[in-house]
Amino acid sequence: MPAMAAETTSTSSSSRPGPGVAQALGRFWHRVTEGLELQQLWSQFFKDAKASYRLYERDVDARATREERKHTFWTTLQAFAWAMLEKLSPARRVLLLLGVVLLLLPGGGFRYSEGSGAERAVEFDFHFHAGVILFVLLMLEVADRVVMKRDLEIARDIQKWLLPATAPEVPGLKIAFATRAANTVAGDFYDVFARPAAEGDARYLLAVADVAGKSIPAALLMATFQASLRTLSTTGCSLLDLVAGMNHYACTNSQSGVRFTTAFLAEYEPATRALTYVNAGHNHPILRRASGAVERLETGGLPLGIQESPYQAGVTALAAGDWLMIFTDGLVEAENDRGEEYGEARILQLLQNWTGSLPDDLLRRMIDDVNGFAGTAPQHDDITCMLVKVE
Repeated sequence: MPAMAAETTSTSSSSRPGPGVAQALGRFWHRVTEGLELQQLWSQFFKDAKASYRLYERDVDARATREERKHTFWTTLQAFAWAMLEKLSPARRVLLLLGVVLLLLPGGGFRYSEGSGAERAVEFDFHFHAGVILFVLLMLEVADRVVMKRDLEIARDIQKWLLPATAPEVPGLKIAFATRAANTVAGDFYDVFARPAAEGDARYLLAVADVAGKSIPAALLMATFQASLRTLSTTGCSLLDLVAGMNHYACTNSQSGVRFTTAFLAEYEPATRALTYVNAGHNHPILRRASGAVERLETGGLPLGIQESPYQAGVTALAAGDWLMIFTDGLVEAENDRGEEYGEARILQLLQNWTGSLPDDLLRRMIDDVNGFAGTAPQHDDITCMLVKVE
Protein backbone atom coordinates (compact mmCIF):
# COMPACT_ATOMS: atom_id res chain seq x y z
CA MET A 1 0.00 0.00 0.00
CA PRO A 2 2.70 2.56 0.78
CA ALA A 3 4.35 1.79 -2.55
CA MET A 4 1.12 2.35 -4.40
CA ALA A 5 0.60 5.62 -2.59
CA ALA A 6 4.07 6.75 -3.54
CA GLU A 7 3.48 5.79 -7.14
CA THR A 8 0.21 7.73 -7.22
CA THR A 9 1.87 10.81 -5.82
CA SER A 10 4.64 10.60 -8.37
CA THR A 11 2.19 10.28 -11.24
CA SER A 12 0.06 13.28 -10.20
CA SER A 13 3.09 15.50 -9.68
CA SER A 14 4.52 14.58 -13.07
CA SER A 15 1.28 15.66 -14.75
CA ARG A 16 1.66 19.20 -13.47
CA PRO A 17 3.42 21.74 -15.69
CA GLY A 18 6.99 22.43 -14.68
CA PRO A 19 8.11 25.82 -13.39
CA GLY A 20 9.49 26.75 -16.81
CA VAL A 21 6.14 26.09 -18.50
CA ALA A 22 4.27 28.01 -15.79
CA GLN A 23 6.60 31.00 -16.18
CA ALA A 24 6.19 30.93 -19.96
CA LEU A 25 2.41 30.83 -19.60
CA GLY A 26 2.61 33.69 -17.10
CA ARG A 27 4.68 35.80 -19.49
CA PHE A 28 2.29 35.01 -22.34
CA TRP A 29 -0.76 35.99 -20.27
CA HIS A 30 0.95 39.20 -19.09
CA ARG A 31 1.76 40.11 -22.68
CA VAL A 32 -1.82 39.46 -23.82
CA THR A 33 -3.43 41.41 -20.97
CA GLU A 34 -0.69 44.06 -20.62
CA GLY A 35 -0.69 43.36 -16.89
CA LEU A 36 -4.36 44.18 -16.32
CA GLU A 37 -6.32 42.36 -13.62
CA LEU A 38 -9.45 40.35 -14.47
CA GLN A 39 -11.66 43.07 -13.02
CA GLN A 40 -9.94 45.69 -15.18
CA LEU A 41 -10.29 43.45 -18.26
CA TRP A 42 -13.99 43.00 -17.59
CA SER A 43 -14.44 46.74 -17.07
CA GLN A 44 -12.66 47.44 -20.37
CA PHE A 45 -14.75 44.85 -22.21
CA PHE A 46 -17.93 46.28 -20.68
CA LYS A 47 -17.04 49.80 -21.84
CA ASP A 48 -16.20 48.59 -25.36
CA ALA A 49 -19.43 46.58 -25.56
CA LYS A 50 -21.57 49.55 -24.49
CA ALA A 51 -19.79 51.87 -26.93
CA SER A 52 -20.27 49.39 -29.80
CA TYR A 53 -23.93 48.87 -28.92
CA ARG A 54 -24.57 52.62 -28.96
CA LEU A 55 -22.80 52.92 -32.31
CA TYR A 56 -25.10 50.35 -33.92
CA GLU A 57 -28.11 51.69 -32.01
CA ARG A 58 -27.61 55.16 -33.52
CA ASP A 59 -27.58 53.66 -37.01
CA VAL A 60 -30.76 51.69 -36.30
CA ASP A 61 -32.57 54.70 -34.85
CA ALA A 62 -31.44 57.01 -37.66
CA ARG A 63 -32.73 54.61 -40.31
CA ALA A 64 -35.97 53.54 -38.65
CA THR A 65 -39.31 55.15 -39.47
CA ARG A 66 -41.97 55.84 -36.88
CA GLU A 67 -43.69 52.52 -37.61
CA GLU A 68 -40.43 50.60 -37.56
CA ARG A 69 -39.64 51.99 -34.09
CA LYS A 70 -42.53 49.85 -32.80
CA HIS A 71 -40.25 46.90 -33.24
CA THR A 72 -40.35 43.38 -31.95
CA PHE A 73 -37.33 41.41 -30.86
CA TRP A 74 -36.81 39.95 -34.33
CA THR A 75 -37.10 43.25 -36.18
CA THR A 76 -34.62 44.78 -33.73
CA LEU A 77 -32.24 41.86 -34.27
CA GLN A 78 -32.58 42.23 -38.02
CA ALA A 79 -31.92 45.97 -37.83
CA PHE A 80 -28.78 45.43 -35.77
CA ALA A 81 -27.58 42.71 -38.18
CA TRP A 82 -27.90 45.12 -41.10
CA ALA A 83 -26.19 47.87 -39.12
CA MET A 84 -23.24 45.54 -38.56
CA LEU A 85 -23.15 44.28 -42.14
CA GLU A 86 -23.13 47.79 -43.58
CA LYS A 87 -19.96 48.57 -41.65
CA LEU A 88 -18.18 45.99 -43.86
CA SER A 89 -17.22 46.20 -47.52
CA PRO A 90 -19.45 44.17 -49.91
CA ALA A 91 -16.79 41.46 -50.35
CA ARG A 92 -16.41 41.06 -46.59
CA ARG A 93 -20.18 40.92 -46.14
CA VAL A 94 -20.23 37.92 -48.46
CA LEU A 95 -17.42 36.27 -46.48
CA LEU A 96 -19.26 36.84 -43.21
CA LEU A 97 -22.56 35.48 -44.51
CA LEU A 98 -20.83 32.45 -46.03
CA GLY A 99 -19.04 31.72 -42.77
CA VAL A 100 -22.23 32.04 -40.72
CA VAL A 101 -24.20 29.82 -43.12
CA LEU A 102 -21.54 27.08 -43.03
CA LEU A 103 -21.40 27.35 -39.25
CA LEU A 104 -25.16 26.83 -38.94
CA LEU A 105 -25.41 23.90 -41.37
CA PRO A 106 -26.31 20.65 -39.57
CA GLY A 107 -24.13 17.55 -39.65
CA GLY A 108 -20.84 19.38 -39.75
CA GLY A 109 -19.96 18.36 -43.35
CA PHE A 110 -19.98 15.53 -45.87
CA ARG A 111 -17.69 12.80 -47.25
CA TYR A 112 -17.32 11.99 -50.92
CA SER A 113 -15.32 9.08 -52.35
CA GLU A 114 -14.84 7.59 -55.79
CA GLY A 115 -14.84 3.82 -55.72
CA SER A 116 -13.76 1.92 -52.65
CA GLY A 117 -10.26 3.34 -52.36
CA ALA A 118 -9.71 5.40 -49.25
CA GLU A 119 -7.13 7.46 -51.11
CA ARG A 120 -9.89 8.89 -53.31
CA ALA A 121 -12.09 10.02 -50.43
CA VAL A 122 -12.78 13.75 -50.05
CA GLU A 123 -14.08 15.21 -46.80
CA PHE A 124 -15.59 18.69 -46.39
CA ASP A 125 -16.15 19.87 -42.83
CA PHE A 126 -18.60 22.82 -42.83
CA HIS A 127 -17.64 23.97 -39.36
CA PHE A 128 -13.90 23.87 -40.02
CA HIS A 129 -14.17 25.90 -43.21
CA ALA A 130 -16.57 28.32 -41.51
CA GLY A 131 -13.90 28.89 -38.85
CA VAL A 132 -11.27 29.50 -41.55
CA ILE A 133 -13.47 32.04 -43.36
CA LEU A 134 -14.33 33.90 -40.15
CA PHE A 135 -10.67 33.89 -39.11
CA VAL A 136 -9.64 35.38 -42.48
CA LEU A 137 -12.35 38.03 -42.09
CA LEU A 138 -11.08 38.81 -38.59
CA MET A 139 -7.52 39.22 -39.88
CA LEU A 140 -8.69 41.63 -42.59
CA GLU A 141 -10.57 43.74 -40.05
CA VAL A 142 -7.62 43.69 -37.62
CA ALA A 143 -5.28 44.85 -40.42
CA ASP A 144 -7.60 47.80 -41.13
CA ARG A 145 -7.78 48.60 -37.43
CA VAL A 146 -3.99 48.52 -37.07
CA VAL A 147 -3.49 50.90 -40.00
CA MET A 148 -6.20 53.25 -38.69
CA LYS A 149 -4.83 53.11 -35.16
CA ARG A 150 -1.35 53.99 -36.39
CA ASP A 151 -2.70 56.96 -38.34
CA LEU A 152 -4.74 58.10 -35.33
CA GLU A 153 -1.72 57.84 -33.06
CA ILE A 154 0.25 60.04 -35.46
CA ALA A 155 -2.65 62.51 -35.47
CA ARG A 156 -2.73 62.41 -31.67
CA ASP A 157 0.98 63.19 -31.49
CA ILE A 158 0.56 66.12 -33.88
CA GLN A 159 -2.35 67.39 -31.80
CA LYS A 160 -0.20 67.23 -28.67
CA TRP A 161 2.38 69.41 -30.40
CA LEU A 162 -0.32 72.01 -31.10
CA LEU A 163 -1.41 72.23 -27.47
CA PRO A 164 0.86 73.48 -24.67
CA ALA A 165 2.20 70.78 -22.35
CA THR A 166 2.67 73.18 -19.43
CA ALA A 167 1.19 76.55 -18.60
CA PRO A 168 3.40 79.60 -19.26
CA GLU A 169 4.47 82.00 -16.52
CA VAL A 170 1.84 84.73 -16.25
CA PRO A 171 2.47 87.49 -13.68
CA GLY A 172 -0.03 87.24 -10.83
CA LEU A 173 -1.62 83.98 -12.03
CA LYS A 174 -1.14 80.26 -11.40
CA ILE A 175 -2.59 78.21 -14.25
CA ALA A 176 -3.20 74.49 -14.77
CA PHE A 177 -5.03 72.70 -17.55
CA ALA A 178 -5.89 69.14 -18.51
CA THR A 179 -7.66 67.46 -21.40
CA ARG A 180 -8.82 63.93 -22.15
CA ALA A 181 -10.19 62.84 -25.50
CA ALA A 182 -13.25 60.63 -25.79
CA ASN A 183 -11.47 58.96 -28.74
CA THR A 184 -7.83 58.95 -29.80
CA VAL A 185 -7.97 62.56 -31.00
CA ALA A 186 -10.11 65.39 -29.65
CA GLY A 187 -12.00 68.47 -30.76
CA ASP A 188 -11.29 70.45 -27.58
CA PHE A 189 -8.74 73.24 -27.57
CA TYR A 190 -6.94 75.25 -24.89
CA ASP A 191 -4.04 77.66 -24.89
CA VAL A 192 -2.42 80.49 -22.93
CA PHE A 193 0.07 82.80 -24.62
CA ALA A 194 1.31 86.40 -24.64
CA ARG A 195 -0.02 88.92 -27.16
CA PRO A 196 1.93 91.90 -28.46
CA ALA A 197 0.95 95.18 -26.81
CA ALA A 198 1.22 98.60 -28.44
CA GLU A 199 2.05 100.19 -25.11
CA GLY A 200 3.01 98.89 -21.69
CA ASP A 201 3.32 95.27 -20.60
CA ALA A 202 2.26 92.28 -22.64
CA ARG A 203 -1.29 90.98 -22.49
CA TYR A 204 -2.07 87.29 -22.15
CA LEU A 205 -4.74 85.41 -24.05
CA LEU A 206 -6.59 82.56 -22.33
CA ALA A 207 -8.57 80.36 -24.71
CA VAL A 208 -10.74 77.26 -24.35
CA ALA A 209 -12.83 75.99 -27.27
CA ASP A 210 -14.96 72.99 -28.17
CA VAL A 211 -15.53 72.03 -31.80
CA ALA A 212 -18.91 70.39 -32.43
CA GLY A 213 -18.48 66.63 -32.83
CA LYS A 214 -15.67 64.28 -31.91
CA SER A 215 -12.70 62.38 -33.33
CA ILE A 216 -11.01 63.18 -36.66
CA PRO A 217 -13.42 65.82 -38.13
CA ALA A 218 -13.42 67.78 -34.87
CA ALA A 219 -9.64 67.41 -34.51
CA LEU A 220 -9.05 68.81 -38.00
CA LEU A 221 -11.23 71.84 -37.28
CA MET A 222 -9.49 72.29 -33.95
CA ALA A 223 -6.16 72.52 -35.78
CA THR A 224 -7.52 75.22 -38.11
CA PHE A 225 -8.96 77.06 -35.09
CA GLN A 226 -5.55 77.04 -33.40
CA ALA A 227 -3.78 78.26 -36.54
CA SER A 228 -6.21 81.12 -37.17
CA LEU A 229 -6.18 82.16 -33.49
CA ARG A 230 -2.39 82.31 -33.38
CA THR A 231 -2.23 84.20 -36.69
CA LEU A 232 -4.84 86.81 -35.82
CA SER A 233 -3.38 87.30 -32.33
CA THR A 234 -0.11 88.56 -33.78
CA THR A 235 -1.82 91.53 -35.44
CA GLY A 236 -2.33 93.40 -32.15
CA CYS A 237 -6.06 93.88 -32.77
CA SER A 238 -8.57 94.18 -29.95
CA LEU A 239 -10.22 91.12 -28.48
CA LEU A 240 -13.53 91.94 -30.17
CA ASP A 241 -11.82 92.26 -33.55
CA LEU A 242 -10.00 89.01 -32.89
CA VAL A 243 -13.26 87.16 -32.19
CA ALA A 244 -14.96 88.74 -35.20
CA GLY A 245 -12.10 87.58 -37.43
CA MET A 246 -12.29 84.08 -35.95
CA ASN A 247 -16.03 83.97 -36.55
CA HIS A 248 -15.67 85.16 -40.15
CA TYR A 249 -13.12 82.45 -40.87
CA ALA A 250 -15.25 79.81 -39.10
CA CYS A 251 -18.36 80.77 -41.09
CA THR A 252 -16.51 80.14 -44.37
CA ASN A 253 -15.56 76.62 -43.23
CA SER A 254 -18.54 75.50 -41.14
CA GLN A 255 -20.66 73.72 -43.79
CA SER A 256 -23.55 76.17 -43.33
CA GLY A 257 -23.27 76.19 -39.56
CA VAL A 258 -23.04 72.41 -39.06
CA ARG A 259 -19.40 72.54 -37.90
CA PHE A 260 -19.51 75.33 -35.34
CA THR A 261 -17.21 75.98 -32.38
CA THR A 262 -18.03 77.23 -28.91
CA ALA A 263 -15.19 79.25 -27.42
CA PHE A 264 -14.24 81.38 -24.44
CA LEU A 265 -11.51 83.91 -25.18
CA ALA A 266 -10.15 86.23 -22.50
CA GLU A 267 -7.37 88.81 -22.40
CA TYR A 268 -5.60 89.44 -19.10
CA GLU A 269 -3.58 92.56 -18.29
CA PRO A 270 -1.21 91.90 -15.36
CA ALA A 271 -0.70 95.60 -14.59
CA THR A 272 -4.39 96.26 -13.86
CA ARG A 273 -5.56 92.66 -13.28
CA ALA A 274 -8.37 93.39 -15.71
CA LEU A 275 -9.86 90.42 -17.58
CA THR A 276 -11.63 91.24 -20.84
CA TYR A 277 -13.52 88.29 -22.27
CA VAL A 278 -15.91 87.10 -24.98
CA ASN A 279 -18.05 84.00 -24.47
CA ALA A 280 -18.97 82.62 -27.90
CA GLY A 281 -21.71 80.17 -26.94
CA HIS A 282 -19.45 78.33 -24.51
CA ASN A 283 -20.20 76.91 -21.07
CA HIS A 284 -20.20 79.83 -18.67
CA PRO A 285 -16.85 79.87 -16.83
CA ILE A 286 -17.05 79.98 -13.04
CA LEU A 287 -15.38 82.88 -11.23
CA ARG A 288 -15.16 82.07 -7.54
CA ARG A 289 -14.23 85.16 -5.56
CA ALA A 290 -12.00 85.09 -2.49
CA SER A 291 -15.10 85.99 -0.47
CA GLY A 292 -16.85 82.81 -1.62
CA ALA A 293 -19.22 84.55 -4.04
CA VAL A 294 -19.65 82.88 -7.43
CA GLU A 295 -20.01 84.73 -10.75
CA ARG A 296 -20.56 83.48 -14.29
CA LEU A 297 -18.84 84.99 -17.31
CA GLU A 298 -21.66 85.03 -19.88
CA THR A 299 -21.17 88.10 -22.08
CA GLY A 300 -20.42 87.34 -25.73
CA GLY A 301 -22.56 85.98 -28.54
CA LEU A 302 -23.23 82.96 -30.75
CA PRO A 303 -20.81 80.07 -31.28
CA LEU A 304 -18.22 80.68 -33.97
CA GLY A 305 -19.31 79.53 -37.42
CA ILE A 306 -23.09 79.92 -37.02
CA GLN A 307 -23.48 83.29 -38.75
CA GLU A 308 -21.83 86.68 -39.09
CA SER A 309 -23.02 88.54 -35.99
CA PRO A 310 -21.66 91.15 -33.56
CA TYR A 311 -20.13 90.16 -30.23
CA GLN A 312 -19.98 91.93 -26.91
CA ALA A 313 -17.05 91.92 -24.51
CA GLY A 314 -17.30 91.64 -20.75
CA VAL A 315 -14.77 93.11 -18.32
CA THR A 316 -14.09 92.05 -14.75
CA ALA A 317 -11.34 92.80 -12.28
CA LEU A 318 -9.53 89.91 -10.66
CA ALA A 319 -8.23 90.00 -7.08
CA ALA A 320 -5.92 87.86 -4.99
CA GLY A 321 -7.60 84.63 -3.92
CA ASP A 322 -10.01 84.49 -6.86
CA TRP A 323 -10.40 81.27 -8.85
CA LEU A 324 -11.39 81.10 -12.52
CA MET A 325 -12.51 77.80 -14.00
CA ILE A 326 -12.99 77.42 -17.78
CA PHE A 327 -14.24 74.04 -19.01
CA THR A 328 -15.98 72.22 -21.85
CA ASP A 329 -19.33 70.48 -21.59
CA GLY A 330 -17.68 67.05 -21.51
CA LEU A 331 -16.77 67.69 -17.88
CA VAL A 332 -20.20 68.56 -16.48
CA GLU A 333 -22.05 66.15 -18.80
CA ALA A 334 -19.96 63.09 -17.91
CA GLU A 335 -22.39 60.26 -17.15
CA ASN A 336 -22.29 57.25 -14.86
CA ASP A 337 -23.84 53.82 -15.48
CA ARG A 338 -27.28 55.10 -14.41
CA GLY A 339 -27.25 57.91 -16.99
CA GLU A 340 -26.79 60.62 -14.35
CA GLU A 341 -24.69 63.68 -15.24
CA TYR A 342 -21.78 64.89 -13.15
CA GLY A 343 -23.15 68.44 -13.12
CA GLU A 344 -21.77 71.79 -11.99
CA ALA A 345 -22.82 71.39 -8.35
CA ARG A 346 -19.96 68.94 -7.71
CA ILE A 347 -17.49 71.35 -9.33
CA LEU A 348 -18.65 74.21 -7.13
CA GLN A 349 -18.35 72.01 -4.06
CA LEU A 350 -14.74 71.16 -4.90
CA LEU A 351 -13.96 74.82 -5.55
CA GLN A 352 -15.40 75.78 -2.17
CA ASN A 353 -13.58 73.03 -0.27
CA TRP A 354 -10.10 73.22 -1.81
CA THR A 355 -9.42 76.92 -2.35
CA GLY A 356 -6.15 76.62 -0.45
CA SER A 357 -4.74 74.16 -2.99
CA LEU A 358 -2.60 74.84 -6.02
CA PRO A 359 -4.35 74.68 -9.41
CA ASP A 360 -2.49 71.47 -10.34
CA ASP A 361 -3.64 69.71 -7.16
CA LEU A 362 -7.23 70.90 -7.40
CA LEU A 363 -7.44 69.94 -11.08
CA ARG A 364 -6.14 66.48 -10.24
CA ARG A 365 -8.82 66.11 -7.56
CA MET A 366 -11.49 67.16 -10.05
CA ILE A 367 -10.41 64.62 -12.65
CA ASP A 368 -10.27 61.87 -10.00
CA ASP A 369 -13.74 62.86 -8.82
CA VAL A 370 -15.12 62.69 -12.36
CA ASN A 371 -13.50 59.28 -12.88
CA GLY A 372 -14.96 57.98 -9.63
CA PHE A 373 -18.41 59.28 -10.56
CA ALA A 374 -18.37 57.85 -14.12
CA GLY A 375 -17.05 54.44 -13.06
CA THR A 376 -17.24 51.97 -15.95
CA ALA A 377 -19.50 54.15 -18.10
CA PRO A 378 -17.91 55.06 -21.47
CA GLN A 379 -16.74 58.63 -22.02
CA HIS A 380 -19.03 60.28 -24.59
CA ASP A 381 -17.34 63.64 -25.06
CA ASP A 382 -13.92 65.26 -24.78
CA ILE A 383 -13.11 66.72 -21.37
CA THR A 384 -11.04 69.89 -20.97
CA CYS A 385 -10.59 72.15 -17.97
CA MET A 386 -8.43 75.20 -17.23
CA LEU A 387 -8.00 76.40 -13.64
CA VAL A 388 -6.62 79.86 -12.83
CA LYS A 389 -5.74 81.07 -9.36
CA VAL A 390 -5.07 84.78 -8.80
CA GLU A 391 -2.17 85.47 -6.44
